[in-house]
Amino acid sequence: MNLANDSVNQARSTWPYPRIIAHRGGGVLAPENTLAGLEVARNLGFHGVEFDVKLSEDETPILMHDDTLERTTDGQGPVADQPYHEIAELDAGGWFGNEFTGEPVPAFAAAAALCQQAGLWANVEIKPCPGRERETGVVVARMAKLLWSGADLPPLLSSFSAIALEAAAVEAPELPRALLVVDVPVNWQAQMQRLQCVSLHASHRYLNAALVKAVHDAGYGVLAYTVNDSELALDLLDWGVDALVTDQLDIITPDFA
Repeated sequence: MNLANDSVNQARSTWPYPRIIAHRGGGVLAPENTLAGLEVARNLGFHGVEFDVKLSEDETPILMHDDTLERTTDGQGPVADQPYHEIAELDAGGWFGNEFTGEPVPAFAAAAALCQQAGLWANVEIKPCPGRERETGVVVARMAKLLWSGADLPPLLSSFSAIALEAAAVEAPELPRALLVVDVPVNWQAQMQRLQCVSLHASHRYLNAALVKAVHDAGYGVLAYTVNDSELALDLLDWGVDALVTDQLDIITPDFA
């Protein structure tokens, strides 16, 4: 009997979410944070997706990673300075490939509807523009609570912003939350307790077997991002990491683990 493996399997059994999660929707196979990306993940058999949500000028929650529009749309300027009816007219797919030309920036509500229709669980990263941490946490949590009302498996709200997580906890305490970090801080457990999180999401570069065990022993799940190498993915899973976020949807497939 391998007691170490039994311990890992027991820890994994407490993780209620998919093990392999598509980064920003479609990873490297579709424009990020779009409905087209979510469709790609679904068509490849993924059961879990991750995407970023921030607020437009008029506080409409939208799928967008950057604070400005230039990299992933044909628009310009800060996201926080433009109302959603203007952002909705932008092309968020042409930069990626001609077949995605005209793909819009989706509202959070549209992404939530597609996820539920497609059977996709969502890790929703609260990604506030500078200075809008609290209001973004409030709006995203409020909308998530409404959009997934009655769902068997609600979304997991994660953020690098403690302020956003605090606001989300007040607005929708029933929704699970995750602390998102790059390097795992020394006081990770105190932060997790204060923010009442269920899991720690960290860059794979700063995880090791001992740390994963410590997080599990404290009663939390562990997610590693962004894992694009299959050998690394196997190592992380051997350490007991509960979930991997990947761009390489054709290499680290839904049944990889």
